[in-house]
Amino acid sequence: MKKYQIIFVLILIVGYSYGQGFKQLDFKKQTFELHNVTGEVIKFQGKKVLKLERDLEALPFDEHNLEATVDDRHYARLIDIDDFENGTIEVKMYSQLQDPASYPGIAGFIGVYFRIAEDDSGWESIYVRPKVGRATNQRLRNHTVQYFSYPDFKFDTLRKIAPFEYEGSAPVALNEWITMRIEVNGESAEMFVNDLKYSSFVVDKMLGKTKKGYVGLYVDVGTIGYFKDLKVTQKACKEVEDNSEKINDI
Repeated sequence: MKKYQIIFVLILIVGYSYGQGFKQLDFKKQTFELHNVTGEVIKFQGKKVLKLERDLEALPFDEHNLEATVDDRHYARLIDIDDFENGTIEVKMYSQLQDPASYPGIAGFIGVYFRIAEDDSGWESIYVRPKVGRATNQRLRNHTVQYFSYPDFKFDTLRKIAPFEYEGSAPVALNEWITMRIEVNGESAEMFVNDLKYSSFVVDKMLGKTKKGYVGLYVDVGTIGYFKDLKVTQKACKEVEDNSEKINDI
């Protein structure tokens, strides 16, 4: 191959990689890859945190087509671990509403993705809607916690086929730190909040096809999310053996 042809091929490869690449952020000991979110490391309440917002230009939102345009590929991927299957994910997160609101139904959507496929084709998720966590209406409180599985079982589909089976309540609120801990074991997952002894939410049987992958931090439309102290501990499924442990933390 002639010299100019080699140079041309290299230019194409570099250009393609750059075009397909994602911005990365280093936050303390971890590196995050931004998928359709904007992000920066800032000082918030006296400490460094990772600030995330959904990028509506990169991935548009349509309030008339919620099922297709929420619970999607808008998150910060922790690239340090690519084979999370079972174990514990713990993070501190703080949710604010954007002002002005981009959509009247915003509720501070914030949480965690896990078992994310390399190509973003599938994952599991548990997130919260802090705006309704302490509502005086019990029906609204029951929508505080949400499980979904991308791409086939987003929140709206699950509400239709299994009302309230994949949603629940939790004592959380906007504008305060929430500690979320998710225990993943085989087909089940439990969510604990704010160091409570017992779980607030249980997923008896997760619905996704992706069994291992990355972990990500999630925000959706109208949310300003702040994250810190992410810790991921990998363990074998308890039904097989109880050994551990690979830890990646800040």
